[in-house]
Amino acid sequence: MGRKKEPLEDSDVGLSVGPPKRSAAGLPSLSETLPHAMAYMGPSRAWKTLTAVNQKDGFDCMSCAWPDPPERKAAEFCENGAKAIGWEAEPLRIPSQFWADNTVQSLGQRSEYWLGQQGRLVEPVYKAAGSDHYVPIGWDQAFGIIAQELHALDTPDEATFYTSGRTSNEAAFLYQLFVRAFGTNNLPDCSNMCHESTGVAMGETIGVGKSAITYADFAKSNLIIIMGQNPGTCHPRMLTALEEAKRAGADIVAINPLPEAGLINFRNPQSPRGLLGKGTDLADQFLQIRLAGDMALLQAVSKRVLDAESAAPGTVLDRTFIDEHCQGFVGFAAHLATLAERDVLVATGLASSEIDELAQRYLRADRVIITWAMGITQHKKAVATIKEIINLLLLRGNIGKPGAGPSPIRGHSNVQGDRTMGIWEKMPPRFLDALHDEFGFDPPRKPGLDAVDSIRGMRDGRIKVLVALGGNLVHAISDTGVAEDAVRRTRLSVQISTKLNRSHVVVGEQALILPTLGRTEKDLQRGVEQFVTVEDTVCAVHRSAGPLEPIAKDVLSEVAIVTRMAQAVLGHKVPVDWAGLRFDYDAIRDHISRVVPGFEGFNTRIREKDGFVLPHGPRDSRTFPTATGKALFTVNQLETIGVPAGRLLLQTIRSHDQFNTTTYSMNDRYRGIKKGRMVLLVSPEDLAGLGFEDGGYVDVHSEADDGKDRVLRQLRLVSYPTARGCAAAYFPEANVLVPLDSTAEDSNTPASKSVVIRLEPADAPDFGTPAGSGR
Repeated sequence: MGRKKEPLEDSDVGLSVGPPKRSAAGLPSLSETLPHAMAYMGPSRAWKTLTAVNQKDGFDCMSCAWPDPPERKAAEFCENGAKAIGWEAEPLRIPSQFWADNTVQSLGQRSEYWLGQQGRLVEPVYKAAGSDHYVPIGWDQAFGIIAQELHALDTPDEATFYTSGRTSNEAAFLYQLFVRAFGTNNLPDCSNMCHESTGVAMGETIGVGKSAITYADFAKSNLIIIMGQNPGTCHPRMLTALEEAKRAGADIVAINPLPEAGLINFRNPQSPRGLLGKGTDLADQFLQIRLAGDMALLQAVSKRVLDAESAAPGTVLDRTFIDEHCQGFVGFAAHLATLAERDVLVATGLASSEIDELAQRYLRADRVIITWAMGITQHKKAVATIKEIINLLLLRGNIGKPGAGPSPIRGHSNVQGDRTMGIWEKMPPRFLDALHDEFGFDPPRKPGLDAVDSIRGMRDGRIKVLVALGGNLVHAISDTGVAEDAVRRTRLSVQISTKLNRSHVVVGEQALILPTLGRTEKDLQRGVEQFVTVEDTVCAVHRSAGPLEPIAKDVLSEVAIVTRMAQAVLGHKVPVDWAGLRFDYDAIRDHISRVVPGFEGFNTRIREKDGFVLPHGPRDSRTFPTATGKALFTVNQLETIGVPAGRLLLQTIRSHDQFNTTTYSMNDRYRGIKKGRMVLLVSPEDLAGLGFEDGGYVDVHSEADDGKDRVLRQLRLVSYPTARGCAAAYFPEANVLVPLDSTAEDSNTPASKSVVIRLEPADAPDFGTPAGSGR
């Protein structure tokens, strides 16, 4: 039957702090996973979902984009994946009376956790201008409201259309088709806030902004360097691949400001060794780098490689690869010759001996993978840092051979596929030309707005309608106060969702919530069961079909919502058979096969048991689709963030029981935090130096160039083994401290990992009211 809704605490009243863990998974993971699944779904529902998730004839887990191994285990899921499934697949529904009992204002006082615990959305609801209540309405009325507001705009560019990475390839393709047929390229998505920096850097240097390895490459690698990444929480199934690599002889290096339990020791819950508590020690070396110091470290390692070549010419660099496939080496080498070691040590907080050790590991390895996530992409110099990753790999030909290559790890399950399908404000002309040839209309050519620029547009009154296909934009984006005020300035905000979140209670003059099917549910169109497809982080495309009956008869699939919205808004403006595409997903895939490179024969190939892998020139044949046809060495100027005395550098982080902005519980087991999230992790040395004590409370102020005082109030200080001069607080609560205009150069990604803060003493919170931010 699933769980019963119970009263929930909105504050950190039960907060307790213990020592951080030094191992991940094992029996504690099992003891968390199974009771959670049973409590949310009940035995029958849990069995149906957990035995089907990530299986070749099942559905794709929504909790991350980690690739599936060729041979699947019976339990091909992790703890957080099971929690994500339970959160979505629970049978608890939000009743119609809920909307009468709760005002939008009162819901706005609730936490993200409380909102997500109310159950599944099962009917369209509408908040009229001047009202403080949502009321249930019919689907036709909902689409009519959207059409009316979009038609009232002076230009299509006054609307923006956000997308979450949970959206399937089929829904994403139709969504971008609808938006471009409407007349705008305003297609922000969650990539803008995570791996946009990766796409820009890799697109310029090797011509493809995606991982240049396959799943099998991990076990073939000699050295795996993991940067700015916490696999144990964010994509736990990666730990299995790292364990396999370790047993095959690979060295593993972890580079991060925080020690992460999963990279210290992994207790595989599917092996006797893991269950008995021994596990596998993963990281051979841990470099506790200062925030934003990664670029300096990479340059220092590359310089040591070049110095080794100078000492023994012809024995270190892959000269054949460089001469045949690369450009810009001479300028790059000349630039690094001027790199000052003292600048590197200041930027990284490391000792020269630690950097020497990493360089020696790199020099000994014939096959090197460098993998990274948000800890690299969300800095001002993120794009330049990722270019330095490419520089280091190019020196010894570590692209386009087994066991080697750059491997950005995407978080959301189909965020990479959405981009492939055209969810981007800057799709290249060849894609737009293909849309024209396939559908017979001229798509707009002017670049659209990304996520940050969409918030700026709403703030400035230029964007009047926001439509979001999934996600929680207002809570995921930086500068929470500015973002919320911006959304409230719109005439209409539309959210297509499975469950409540913050973006449903921070709304425009009018607001719509449209309930959609989850990944776990059957998608029946005119009695015929459909399936969708996704692309994982290593470019593998496979099918996904949920096993559960829909939560309610009036809930529509994402494809149905997009096609019906397009019909209501566009009518016969473009020659697209929206109704036909709604009922036949094979027809959608036929269109994709003629528009998107690599998807030729889509319907035939996707029915193969393993799906298929998209072509990747650098990985497959060492061909580089850059402007010059070669991989590019780049010159990047080292820049160190100046942190005044008495200040710290803050990064935002996820807790273990969290997926993006969705919170499954108030615990962060691996870091020793229970029943609370309003904490600030600071090293004991920094606490002492600043005159604070573990367990005290502070108001955290960010200091930005605009002079605006952004503050997160009443955070409990936690003495924690962070890098000196650095602190950490939970996302999305700490987003209030990240200025909207503080973004990565060239990618416009929020710089959420390098915020200068100062601490002011504060009283302990009154737990009769929620702790929160000063907005």
